[in-house]
Amino acid sequence: MKLLPTIASPADLKRLSIEQLPELAAEIRQAIYEQVSKSGGHLAPNLGVVELSIALHYVFDFGYDRLLFDVGHQCYPHKLLTGRLPGLAGLRTSAGFAGFPEPRESSYDLFSVGHAGTGISTAVGMARGDTLNGDGFDPAKAPNGRRVVSIIGDASIVNGVAMEGLNGAGTLKRQFMVVLNDNGMSISKPQGAVAHYFDKLRISSAYSGMKQAAKELLASVPGGGAVREAYHKMGEGMKAVLNEGAWFEHFGLVTVGPVDGHNLPEMIEVLREAKNFDRPMVLHVKTIKGKGLSFAEKDSSTFHSPAAFTVIGDPDSSNLENEGCRVEIKKDGRSFTAAIGDIMVEAMGKDPKIVAATAAMPDGTGIAKTLAKYPERSFDTGICESHALDMMAGMAKTGWKPFFAVYATFLQRAFDQCFQEVSLQGLAVRLLLDRAGLVGGDGAVHHGFCDVAILRVLPQAAIMAAMDEPSLKAAVEFMRTYDQGLSSVRYPRDSVSDRFAKEACPAFELGKARCLTPQFDLGAPGNNGAGVPEVAVLAFGTCAIDAMKAFDELQGELRVCVYDARFAKPVDTDLIARLLKAGVPIVTVEDHSVVAGFGAAVVEAASDLNLDASRVVKVGLPDAWVYQDSRAKQQALVGLDAQGIAKAIRKAAALASTDSAPEVHVKVAGGVARSSK
Repeated sequence: MKLLPTIASPADLKRLSIEQLPELAAEIRQAIYEQVSKSGGHLAPNLGVVELSIALHYVFDFGYDRLLFDVGHQCYPHKLLTGRLPGLAGLRTSAGFAGFPEPRESSYDLFSVGHAGTGISTAVGMARGDTLNGDGFDPAKAPNGRRVVSIIGDASIVNGVAMEGLNGAGTLKRQFMVVLNDNGMSISKPQGAVAHYFDKLRISSAYSGMKQAAKELLASVPGGGAVREAYHKMGEGMKAVLNEGAWFEHFGLVTVGPVDGHNLPEMIEVLREAKNFDRPMVLHVKTIKGKGLSFAEKDSSTFHSPAAFTVIGDPDSSNLENEGCRVEIKKDGRSFTAAIGDIMVEAMGKDPKIVAATAAMPDGTGIAKTLAKYPERSFDTGICESHALDMMAGMAKTGWKPFFAVYATFLQRAFDQCFQEVSLQGLAVRLLLDRAGLVGGDGAVHHGFCDVAILRVLPQAAIMAAMDEPSLKAAVEFMRTYDQGLSSVRYPRDSVSDRFAKEACPAFELGKARCLTPQFDLGAPGNNGAGVPEVAVLAFGTCAIDAMKAFDELQGELRVCVYDARFAKPVDTDLIARLLKAGVPIVTVEDHSVVAGFGAAVVEAASDLNLDASRVVKVGLPDAWVYQDSRAKQQALVGLDAQGIAKAIRKAAALASTDSAPEVHVKVAGGVARSSK
């Protein structure tokens, strides 16, 4: 009989004997592997925390105690242990569970978590709140109080916010546990001095004695009044065991480990003793990313978050090449990420002053290609977006041309640096914003929905979007020579379109759009007597390709002129003025929030020109959260597919003679309605 289907809650887990838990771990690992191979998702990170997740739920009661994740993509085993096995089949879609902790799904998930470094700080906050409420655990005064555990991993311990959290944790005068899931990896090999410290710790001669030392010290903790004495004993004991001193003890945290995160009896024994500490502590757990699948262990970067894949041969073979096993990952065409990697290699070959950086995402941003080709001019800072952007500012100050490749959602973590160290100084730092707009299965925690809004306030900023690979290359060339301030180009987690591949791509000119349908361009020589267009579409980024699909649908029905807007700052004021003065309604389309985005910039420009801005209709992401599903379904949901854009164009045309612009209503999950007027 299978064990996993019997686990409707952690209470069912606790009914199993310790001897049965390895069997459960194997079933969880197999279930995750089978589903991710079909749908894609975070594979290697979750395979590495199966036993750790089981041990934590076996010892603690997280229906009452607090469990906070730092790296949220390690939550699949946790979800399976908290009764969500039926949702695995719909992983990362609206029919199943999210790929990150999601409080809408379960009370066992306390925060929606998609950005690294935050878990310790939020856990400190809950620990303080519980204490103030009189609910906090105290071995003498409140033995039934709530305990707090924060699990952090995939090298996010080096994040600046995590350091601030550790600093705060050290001031607590109560139980508090940070579980450091140390798998020697972030998404790729972790970078920086702290990461190197843990590497050195793992290979030191002291490693083999640490588990036994921790075990012996914990064995002396009977609980209650003896905890305080054991705390002091452990502080001295671990200093003797850890080479170069216990690093975390500088934060005022007891340090235990590393212990084997795949040895369930040992993990459970350690956790049972450690949960009764009355002081904050770090439990250093050593795990293997991709544990249980040889190909995921050998290449955990590729299998960190793969698309759907097929294994041909034996997935348990230890040597893929010699034993005939290979893994084929589904590909949907050339991605923007692959394109930017090649574009940057070419640009760095032409211009020796260009430098490139990424924050722990070399494969996800394409910078792996420049790291291989130009290692002396390419940098991976680890999960440190703020540091990376400050470093780029410093390099700009010394005469270099820095390009920082970062997911749009993670740019938010470095906005202060965009403001203070870049724009305020008048420095030219260039941002390559991958995963802009809707991101599909990663959902609300990862949508790049506000990069235009936060960057548009910065003086002299040049904010762009690319609709295809040639325009991305042209944008990078523009940024290379733009020295007036910060510049950025955004592009989605999607394949590049080849619709305009055979046409020459004009160079980017500051604040100028590109007409994609010259036969309908107002007043242009190529108008061929077609007259004034009935509607003009100004589309930002890849939305221009979707607008062209809507144009195809409307052929013979409406005269529509489609423009690749290219710039959200500065917008093409000459074009806006020309269209509105001719009475042509404008539909703006963007894969970004309608709040403070490209469409808002067009409306503001019209107002500044004393023109009637009521004829500008904004179509974009609604002022509501869009949850996990395929990118195509998300686009259809919010009206950003070809059909939705065509609908907006028809309404704009139908109401062009009225005093107010049409309202395009969008309904998203949860029944939240939004007007895009």
